[in-house]
Amino acid sequence: MAFLDFHFFSETLGLTCAAHVILPQKTTLQIGMSGGKRLEKYPTLYLLHGLSDDHTIWTRRTSIERYAAERNIAVVMPAVGRSFYQDMTCGPKYWTFVSEELPALCQHYFPLSSAREDNFAAGLSMGGYGALRLGLARPDKFAAAASLSGALDLARRLREAGKPLARIDRNEWVGICGPELKAPADTNLWLLASNAASSAGPKPALYLACGTEDELIGDTRTFRQHLDAVGLPLTYHESPGAHEWGYWDAQIQRVLAWLPVQKS
Repeated sequence: MAFLDFHFFSETLGLTCAAHVILPQKTTLQIGMSGGKRLEKYPTLYLLHGLSDDHTIWTRRTSIERYAAERNIAVVMPAVGRSFYQDMTCGPKYWTFVSEELPALCQHYFPLSSAREDNFAAGLSMGGYGALRLGLARPDKFAAAASLSGALDLARRLREAGKPLARIDRNEWVGICGPELKAPADTNLWLLASNAASSAGPKPALYLACGTEDELIGDTRTFRQHLDAVGLPLTYHESPGAHEWGYWDAQIQRVLAWLPVQKS
């Protein structure tokens, strides 16, 4: 695999930003790595970070490069700060950046497929929310989305803004969503799932996983019930585990094995 520390200017954000990019490489001499068949355009996983992390975290805490090599898939890991993957009321438009500009830039600079069936999203915690939003809001662009320990209920977080032990305080939420602390309809995963289920368009494959000792297990269980009710395809995994990297390192391997990567 080739590892790139990708720095570029975002017209959407109005600033220079960064992403880690892993690209498949066919090798014969590299010890412990062989790579897959050389392709003109590679399937791509957009792998999203959590609230307190950045674009480096997946490569620092897991063996994502080794896991991706086994699947012959590219991985793009962007930085979005503490934006909750929103077009912020008092800040940059990170949703537009992740859902529109970033894929277009990466497909321009790197040998990445633009076909829907070759594009996927996954993430942990805040990134689990972002990944599912990509899959459910843009099923025309993403064939599958996976949430690991996802912070999925944005509306509840806004209702609870300012309560003790909240990871995002009220003032920060105001900067993200505005003084009324209202989540627009296109940010609500429950509504997006209902709309996707009733649409005549393509349906994303979905993967939900969370540890039973994780404080976010409630979000995952409740959203699973909703997905079952509306009839969207779902792979669900619940097992002992907390909100920590040992769990996510194991789960990202399961996600990569689950992705509907086209055989070539």
